[in-house]
Amino acid sequence: MKTLKDIPCGETVKVTKLSGAGPIKRRIMDMGITKGVDIFVRKVAPLGDPVEITVRGYELSVRKADAEMIQVE
Repeated sequence: MKTLKDIPCGETVKVTKLSGAGPIKRRIMDMGITKGVDIFVRKVAPLGDPVEITVRGYELSVRKADAEMIQVE
């Protein structure tokens, strides 16, 4: 089981599952990150936090704690 946190720069992955509870999961879904969507990892900050991604044509920065809740393949 890989999470978005484990993906290196320049790779595109597909979301398989969102873990996390209530409001946190809702916030991730509100950003457009849902099951089956492709995510391109643009940049990872030097200390790994945040991760810059492109999803549905938008550029987003996701905290490492949130990236851990996004399972990908």
